[in-house]
Amino acid sequence: MKKEEIFQTYKNCIMPTYTKMPYIFVKGKGMKLVDIDGKEYLDFFPGWGVGNVGYCHPAVMSAVRHQIGKLIHLPNNFFNPTQAKLAKEIIRLTFPGKVFFSNSGAEANEGAIKLARMVGAKDPSNPRYEIITFENAFHGRTLATVTATGQKKYQKGFEPLVEGFKTNVPFNDFQAVCAAVNEKTVGILIEVVQGEGGVNVASCDFMKNLRRLCDDKKMLLMIDEVQTGIGRTGKMFGYQNYDIVPDIITMAKSLGGGLPIGCMVAEKKIADILQPGMHASTFGGSPLVCKAALGVFKAIQKDKMLENASKMSPVIFEKLKKLQKNYSVIKDVRGAGLMIGVELNIKGKEVIEECLKEGLLINCTHDFVLRLMPALNVTKRQIDTMIRILEKVLRGVK
Repeated sequence: MKKEEIFQTYKNCIMPTYTKMPYIFVKGKGMKLVDIDGKEYLDFFPGWGVGNVGYCHPAVMSAVRHQIGKLIHLPNNFFNPTQAKLAKEIIRLTFPGKVFFSNSGAEANEGAIKLARMVGAKDPSNPRYEIITFENAFHGRTLATVTATGQKKYQKGFEPLVEGFKTNVPFNDFQAVCAAVNEKTVGILIEVVQGEGGVNVASCDFMKNLRRLCDDKKMLLMIDEVQTGIGRTGKMFGYQNYDIVPDIITMAKSLGGGLPIGCMVAEKKIADILQPGMHASTFGGSPLVCKAALGVFKAIQKDKMLENASKMSPVIFEKLKKLQKNYSVIKDVRGAGLMIGVELNIKGKEVIEECLKEGLLINCTHDFVLRLMPALNVTKRQIDTMIRILEKVLRGVK
């Protein structure tokens, strides 16, 4: 199809649920994308947070090619050796628990919410179902997860929302959390770094206090690792920066290296509450996506991507902080590992568009926060290229 035909087909045949930019990409490798005209772009926000190992990493591609000729899908009432291998690897990298496979982060969070409610229902004399979430949180687009999302703009028009959530609790405010807890509270759902919310980082004291509070009140600490998981913060999972162990974590996005997979991990003492028939996902944990995920973990470990992320993080922060000193349009630089927010005192839409024209893909969230999430194997040369382009663009809006 030619460009105009593609644009027209989208207009005629596809629901307009995404804000489209007039770019058509047809190929990717590492941190590079190639458009329909053959122009190359440096992608510092690959796949909306999916590309932690970059596009088409050899380990992922090899795994997919190996599996796709054997078996793509298998119903979950049969045993799947590839799923078993992935579950074992996830537990090795997290904590002693059990895994439920799904297709997305929203679906993984739905599973966590349902499990929490089942835990809360164990005492029929005082069933607990309420979950505390936070201002500027983002947990998904299903009806329950959009309710858990502490941003009204995502909820508008979908009312009435699901009962049982307190979503107006300020982030990093432990006293506010304590005030929100009542006899119906079963758990707390939190991102250790709020991605869609503006790249806001949870403090160490805050996370440790939440863990203690949940222990004291016999509540569940549930950590949404959909963006922070799989090496994004320099650790394999974001919670590992805080020297705590949650009761439940969820992951998705970069887990499949580009294929759709989500996952919930729950500690063993609660995992078996979900018995046959209580929860399911037809495509969850298929042989193909599990094989891809194993390829992702292989790539990260073989290429020492966590070590590289830890080395490149201070490099990129130092260069961005230098830009902040030279350009008053930059209000703040914050983040963790290779999950970085650059807050501007102007709206970021023009910056994003001008960067694209210069061959650089970045993201803007909350209107004012540029979001950078490069692949974990990003190089100093690629960082320098990004900085050069960003500086050129900022010079024009200074």
